[in-house]
Amino acid sequence: AMAAKRGTDEMRDRVVLGEFGVRNVHTTDFPGNYPGYDDAWDQQRFEEAFRVDIIREEEGALEFDMVGIDAAIANAFRRILLAEVPTMAVEKVFVYNNTSIVQDEILAHRLGLIPIRADPRLFEYRNQGDEEGTEIDTLQFQLKIKCSRNPQAAKESSDPNELYFNHKVYSKHMTWVPLGNQTDLFPDADFRPVHDDILIALLRPGQEIDVLMHCVKGIGKDHAKFSPVATASYRLLPDITLLQPVEDEAAEKLQKCFSPGVIEIQNIKGKKVARVANARFDTFSREVFRHESLKNLVRLARVRNHYIFSVESTGILPPDVLVSEAIKILMGKCQRFLNELDSVPME
Repeated sequence: AMAAKRGTDEMRDRVVLGEFGVRNVHTTDFPGNYPGYDDAWDQQRFEEAFRVDIIREEEGALEFDMVGIDAAIANAFRRILLAEVPTMAVEKVFVYNNTSIVQDEILAHRLGLIPIRADPRLFEYRNQGDEEGTEIDTLQFQLKIKCSRNPQAAKESSDPNELYFNHKVYSKHMTWVPLGNQTDLFPDADFRPVHDDILIALLRPGQEIDVLMHCVKGIGKDHAKFSPVATASYRLLPDITLLQPVEDEAAEKLQKCFSPGVIEIQNIKGKKVARVANARFDTFSREVFRHESLKNLVRLARVRNHYIFSVESTGILPPDVLVSEAIKILMGKCQRFLNELDSVPME
């Protein structure tokens, strides 16, 4: 009976990695599935078990643990971050002059993909079918640049940086042109591309680019340029168990099978003994399964309800803001769903 309970617990709490394939991948903890387990949803129990731990927060990147939720919810956050948190991006490009070798539509596409540092929460979505933008839903940028020869350049020089002025068009050349009363609306605004050094095109003397751009608010579902994250992903917390003591040469061999920092070797009574120091660092290359002598000494698993999220922002909004916006969007979806349920008359 104890062994059966252990097996059931493993099935409920761990995803096990075998040499070929993965066991227990499905969620099975719904009410009545296991005798002796009460799996009915209980808010108080959920609140006691659920937690979020921030692991590291750097410029533009955030790693945090979300413990005690189901895969469906974790995945909902990931997908909302990728496709439903809005940002501002170039949507329309009015080309007044473009004699560079970059075709108009390629140029427009490149401009669209440049992340714009503008808080999307300050703007409304543009109405369907509106040709003209207004100050509440549009940001206007101008890019006007012409390449010319440098008369002071040395005769024998072949370096374009010396020979020409303005031969590289960078994102820093995009300038904000306030629309309507935007100067008063955003007195201390600094709307510009997130990075100054994105190369847009190369010019030669006599070539010029003169375009006007309209940025609008949108979501990644409609076009990837609106996605606020470079990456948003999660993985399950690794869990490595040594099934029996591993010593001496075997211990050193075992250490080499895992990522650095996962297995440490302790000296106990003159013997080298392996122990799991920090399973979190492991990438699960399954290298250990290549060694006949080691493969039955370890159990590789992942903790089923412990999600390690990593969110990397494109720089428009900091990642912690993105996550809290994603939570608000999910709450809004739930609220909409509940309202629908209330408003539909029951048959």
